[in-house]
This record gives sequence, C-alpha cells and structure tokens, in this order.
Amino acid sequence: MLPIHQIENFLKFAPPQLQDIVLELRNIIFSVAPDAAEVVPWGDLSYFHAGRGGIISAGICQIEIRKDHVRLAFIHGAFLPDPHGLLRGTQKAKRFIEIDSYEDAPWDDLKELILSASKFDPRAGIK
Repeated sequence: MLPIHQIENFLKFAPPQLQDIVLELRNIIFSVAPDAAEVVPWGDLSYFHAGRGGIISAGICQIEIRKDHVRLAFIHGAFLPDPHGLLRGTQKAKRFIEIDSYEDAPWDDLKELILSASKFDPRAGIK
C-alpha cells in the first residue's frame, strides 16, 4: 500500500466526487487482495501480486482518473467472468468499467470482478 501522501498527490487534481470513487475502489481491492502491491507506474494506480510477477503478468487492476469518471481497468479482463456485462473494450485482453457516480456504482459486482482478477493467473488460468 502506498503512503498516504502519495495517494493525496495522485488525487490532488481530481474532482471530489471522483476521489471518493477511487478511495472506495482501493478499499475493495485491499479487502479482497490484502497482499496486493500498489504502484503508480504510468500516472494511474496499478495493483498486482508481486510474488507472481510484475504489473502486467500478475496484474489485478488499474484505477485511472479521467475528466468526468474513474476507469477501473483489468489487464486480463477478457478472461474474467462478467455475468453482469459490465466490462467494455476491444483490446486483445484488457477490459474496463467507467464509473461516473459513487451512488450509482455497482459496488458488489465490482468487488466480484476485482476478486476474480486477483485470483487470475495467466500462467494457470482462473483458480
């Protein structure tokens, strides 16, 4: 988990309503993957299992702040179960969800997706 000053720096230009979404996503990520590493490699928050590999090979998800929404991206999203049809995108493997309102976010469904992503190992498939 990054020190709070780094998270504050990451959030300093984001509108308050988007900051709340980011903070809730972080809470969910660490509740389902307490051992996740948190880094800011490309201007976004990235989460991965350091014991399994790097940011991409062991990636769980990324939190990206856009102008009017937060994008929760899954580098291996095409391989995750998505029973509620939330994931979007056409890249080979990466999929994402755009969240523009804390109140309207499907928090339980997002938690399921993050949990699935935290269990996914591209070397072995979904465990």
